Amino acid sequence: MLDIKFIRENPEIVKQNIRNKFQDQKLPFVDEVIALDKENRSIKQEVEELRATRNRLSKEIGKLMGQGRKEEAEEVKAQVSADGARIDELTAREREVEAGLHKAMLLIPNIIDPSVPLGRDDSENVERERFGEPRVPNFPIPYHTEIMERLGGIDMDAAGRVAGNGFYYFLGDVARLHEAVIAYARDFMIDKGFTYCIPPFMIHGNVVEGVMSQADMDAMMYKVEGEDLYLIGTSEHSMVGRYIDQILPEAALPQTLTSYSPCFRKEKGAHGLEERGVYRIHQFEKQEMIVVCRPEESMDWYEKMWRWSVEFFRSLDIPVRQLECCSGDLADLKIKSCDIEAWSPRQQKYFEVGSCSNLGDAQARRLKLRVKGTDGRMFLPHTLNNTVVAPPRMLISFLENNLQPDGSVRIPEVLRPYMGGKELLQP
Repeated sequence: MLDIKFIRENPEIVKQNIRNKFQDQKLPFVDEVIALDKENRSIKQEVEELRATRNRLSKEIGKLMGQGRKEEAEEVKAQVSADGARIDELTAREREVEAGLHKAMLLIPNIIDPSVPLGRDDSENVERERFGEPRVPNFPIPYHTEIMERLGGIDMDAAGRVAGNGFYYFLGDVARLHEAVIAYARDFMIDKGFTYCIPPFMIHGNVVEGVMSQADMDAMMYKVEGEDLYLIGTSEHSMVGRYIDQILPEAALPQTLTSYSPCFRKEKGAHGLEERGVYRIHQFEKQEMIVVCRPEESMDWYEKMWRWSVEFFRSLDIPVRQLECCSGDLADLKIKSCDIEAWSPRQQKYFEVGSCSNLGDAQARRLKLRVKGTDGRMFLPHTLNNTVVAPPRMLISFLENNLQPDGSVRIPEVLRPYMGGKELLQP
């Protein structure tokens, strides 16, 4: 959400930003916000003037009564009563205007960083850099669920009977591998100086509104029936939500947290063959990194964060690339974002395994999170988030890149302490 003063003073910049995101249907919201803001300020001014007049007249009533001028006092009382009725009328309208203003402002996207490439959708995202040499082995690579089945590690039929499509049972070494990757990711980020955290897995509606757009919420979130609670789609939601209505001292910045959580997503719509299995599912686990920092430091953190994702995957011998998200692929709160994509030898292409995002001050503004500077003045911090790792999806690339000709799966050295010293998973 943008600062109302910025919208008021820079409507054309706001509109051009909307055009750059190819969301022309949102252009009318800018004029609506400006009109509602003008009416809101006019109402407040009139109410303030009426209250001042009412206070002055109320004092006159006592003087007139003391002087025995009852008839004049009654006339002033009538004026005071009329002013009170008008104040009540304006106050009711003020609530309506402010609600409409808030709703419209939530629909206006954040101002994207000038470095973001312009493009309509993810098909126009830009590859910036590759890390590791993509390999295609000289033996056939089965579909990922077949690799897992040969390891005795997955039962999707039973999961379908129990919960429906988009769920799974992991068993044996595959289940252990899943948890080993999460544990390694936890320690990887702790070694980077981050504080480990396990957050709530459900959040209130006002926190949802504070951390994401309405469109993203509708597409992602599961609501608990009859309660003001939503299952989180990523731990970023509750981790950043932790700061709602807080004032942090500047000395407490940056806040650097790494969090574990299960994640729940609707994942609406039909998907292709390669997005079946455990690629696109309703439930998964994730290790995340969150930073709350000074505005002038956020781009430096952004660069460090996505590079840590690259370092993590390369330590597991998985080739990756960084793909910069174009303007049309940015969620409304983001000012800059990139995807980390892992190499799939089976498909002979890269696919997304994580994303890094700088949200500027959008979440802080929505959550009413402020920082008290060393000079005593308040400012809004910037928030960033990045996926460290999100199995089961990343296991697809892990299994494919570490599969051996005999069907066994090699365990990279960094992961062996978390796998009881195992070097291979045997079919």
